[in-house]
Amino acid sequence: MRDIHPGGAPRPRIAVFAGPTATILNTPDLITSNKARARHGLPLRPSHFDVLRPQRLAAPATVYIEAFSAHPLERDAARLYAPPDGWLDEDGRFHPEQPFDDATPVYVVELHPDDGLYPLPYMARQANGSAWEETAATPFAPPEAARQTFYPDARRLYEEIERFGLADHGTSVALWSIADFDFFRAAPSGGYTADPDSERLGQDFFVYYPYHLQSEPGLMDLAQATNQVQAVLATGEYDGAQWLEGSPTVDETLYWLGLMVDTTGPVIGHAAQRRHQSLSADGDRNVVDGVKYIASGVALDERGEDRVGACVIVDELVYSARDVTKVDARPGGYEVTGGHGGVVADLGGYGPPQLTYLPARRHTHCSELRLTVLPQQVIGVAGTLETGVSLVDVATKDANGLISTAMPHVTITKYGRYAATRMDTGSPSTADDEVEILARIKANLAKAPLAGFVCEGMSPFGMADPTRNAALNVAIFAGMPVVRTGRGNTGGMAYRTDPTFISGNNLTATKARLLLMAALLKLGALPPAADPFNPTPDERAATEKAVAQYQTLFDTH
Repeated sequence: MRDIHPGGAPRPRIAVFAGPTATILNTPDLITSNKARARHGLPLRPSHFDVLRPQRLAAPATVYIEAFSAHPLERDAARLYAPPDGWLDEDGRFHPEQPFDDATPVYVVELHPDDGLYPLPYMARQANGSAWEETAATPFAPPEAARQTFYPDARRLYEEIERFGLADHGTSVALWSIADFDFFRAAPSGGYTADPDSERLGQDFFVYYPYHLQSEPGLMDLAQATNQVQAVLATGEYDGAQWLEGSPTVDETLYWLGLMVDTTGPVIGHAAQRRHQSLSADGDRNVVDGVKYIASGVALDERGEDRVGACVIVDELVYSARDVTKVDARPGGYEVTGGHGGVVADLGGYGPPQLTYLPARRHTHCSELRLTVLPQQVIGVAGTLETGVSLVDVATKDANGLISTAMPHVTITKYGRYAATRMDTGSPSTADDEVEILARIKANLAKAPLAGFVCEGMSPFGMADPTRNAALNVAIFAGMPVVRTGRGNTGGMAYRTDPTFISGNNLTATKARLLLMAALLKLGALPPAADPFNPTPDERAATEKAVAQYQTLFDTH
């Protein structure tokens, strides 16, 4: 049974997923305070004030708070205030009545462990008694001698936002008062490493700080995270989902989830350019805006189903995940790509979220690539370019969702003018000089039965130089679909100039890669030619027919 708001409406329930390398879940290094340094005779840091970090009391404490110290002009309005709880004399003794004119007026408060977190000096030291000066015990220390700065899930983040965040009119930030949350770890940024069956850096969790310990998730991790998100949302218990990830890649993951996850609730992503707790941390506000967006119901149609699709909510704007990308490491460092729309709602000011337009592309519950309608098996390719390419069955899905080892391998290749080998009209274009593409084709045939390429070519048409085109033709007739996209932030559509290539429309290369991965899971490989270097007219016709199915997906998603 859902909890009910005082106004009678059901409280929304939100699933919150912790993703990889997430600055929004990252905190500044825990540095030993000067209070601890003075207590233990350690050299002091040259700081005017000690930094206070959120921590929990172990026992109740009585605290005397100086009256009129919350604002420089409080005393100016003293006539508006009730009398203080008492006064402290110069020796610190409490008096319920004012003992003399210059006694300090105070409020008396009992602080308890169950009050929650309080900002306090950080008193911890290293095992050898020295002060913590950074996250690791020593510079460039191995993982076993380094602490973690990322939270393992978002529970502590949400607690601190509500505990320490201030709403515009001085009240606490509303999170649990307007929604309920469950927290999940999908390829998280922090891991538990102390237990016998401890999690492993780079396999169970993925960090970028300390920088020398950076790790990245792979295709198998993406498959497992997708399965988890689908399983959680398929319970029907949640009105929406928030996904927290590093700012350079959150738009990619959200576009993928928008293609794959079958849910009628909003799926939104958040990132941060600055660590949680740091000066002007932007991620906290992004989280609050996401809760506000889901709770408002603005994304839902008359049937109560999401009509917007997967979004990234940052800097008080709601971006379509298909159309947004990070351009700079600062708040406001996101832009719309593709030249058409992208900002679907506004969260600025004091009013409720307002939609600005509805995307025309398929997503989530209406996506033709959602996990629930994908086949359990497709056809892949294997073999060699020298001895021939054959068709193989590839199991892509089981009762648990995607089979991680079957995830398609899609490679991005980028066009640049002034190729190493000059081709003239007297020398026909051949693929021989594209050693990187040919090597990748051979590796795919050996290890990745579902594979493809994205060519980031001229903007907007996606054309590349003749030798690269020739090499990509070999890939196509070896069973690997190729998508053409424009270079950079193209504002136009990559129109079809060759029916054997897929047009990526106005997608960036990174987004086209994800869509091609999803399409391979639905359609499988292209029909290979007996000789990929020299396809027959019939083989070309069969390939064009198969590519047309891919093109339909790219035109609609």
